Amino acid sequence: MDGPERATGIVQRGLYFEEFDVGARYLHRPGRTATEADNVLFSSLTMNSQALHLDAAYAASQPFGQRLMNSMWTLSTMVGASVTQLTQGTLVAQLGLSDIAFPAPLFHGDTLYTETEVVDKRLSSSRPGQGIVTMRHIGRNQHDDIVANATRVALMWCTPDAAAQAPAGEQKS
Repeated sequence: MDGPERATGIVQRGLYFEEFDVGARYLHRPGRTATEADNVLFSSLTMNSQALHLDAAYAASQPFGQRLMNSMWTLSTMVGASVTQLTQGTLVAQLGLSDIAFPAPLFHGDTLYTETEVVDKRLSSSRPGQGIVTMRHIGRNQHDDIVANATRVALMWCTPDAAAQAPAGEQKS
């Protein structure tokens, strides 16, 4: 489509800095069912040869009795699940991840459901038109057990109107 019809289309995007509300909780759906193929491919692509992910006979002899999903797959999938709702096209850069924990295992066949809570936000003191948002991602399995959590800090664009109106000297630290 060309011309006016194209201009009226709706582009899916994440939230601008001003649209984040501290305390807001986002439920990212649908969930993602973890498969054996996900585990083997992710572990192989990242050169993680941990037998707990790849060797069914070995994993069967260990405390959980079966292969565990690679925890980095779980973390990556949690963050990825939030992208379309929160950061698609509005993220400048991911600044860091911290407080990462995996309090319960995730297995092949489990479904990972992710939620994100906005815990803090502030305008950047050094980058006009941008703000820093701190989010807490929580991953749960289909039984509502928390299988992972992480705190993520992201540099986000301000809305084009807000960025144009705020002189650099008026940015908050």
